Amino acid sequence: MTCWGEVSLLDADYHDREWGKPCHDDQELFERLMLEGFQAGLSWSTILNKRENFRRAFDGWDATRIAGYGPEDTDRLLADAGIIRNRLKVHGAIQSAGAFLRLQAEHGSFDSYVWGFAGDARPAPGTFGQVPSRTAESDAMSKALQKAGMTFVGTTICYAFMQSVGMVNDHLAGCPAR
Repeated sequence: MTCWGEVSLLDADYHDREWGKPCHDDQELFERLMLEGFQAGLSWSTILNKRENFRRAFDGWDATRIAGYGPEDTDRLLADAGIIRNRLKVHGAIQSAGAFLRLQAEHGSFDSYVWGFAGDARPAPGTFGQVPSRTAESDAMSKALQKAGMTFVGTTICYAFMQSVGMVNDHLAGCPAR
């Protein structure tokens, strides 16, 4: 059992091994941000079940390759039943790859840039009702990423990303993964 309650083995593994653990690898940060964008309106379980398909379809989340995708790549992605075939999200990932590369170049790494939005540690929540869906930090991150040219980076998506990569730790107080 996780602090999320009874979940699938795949969800439990993600909860125990990744969610809330600090991540500082640029390629992994890019993957997680893009997956959060693809998740919008869907369950996280859907994304986890398609994660390997996304990695295959998006060249291992290699931002340099993705930023160079053309119409043939877009058509290939939109025909790939293994991923979420939403035209706006696919185009958004391609556009966001270019913005990601610019931010890397400007700041030395995406890690150093994005972790600048991490706020102060908060007390462990006792229930998920105490976990916010956005914060002033996720608002600021969203605004900055949108200004940089990224899409599907609204404040709720940014907060979920912050949770995922350990910028905030929203594991419940009694959770062993905390």
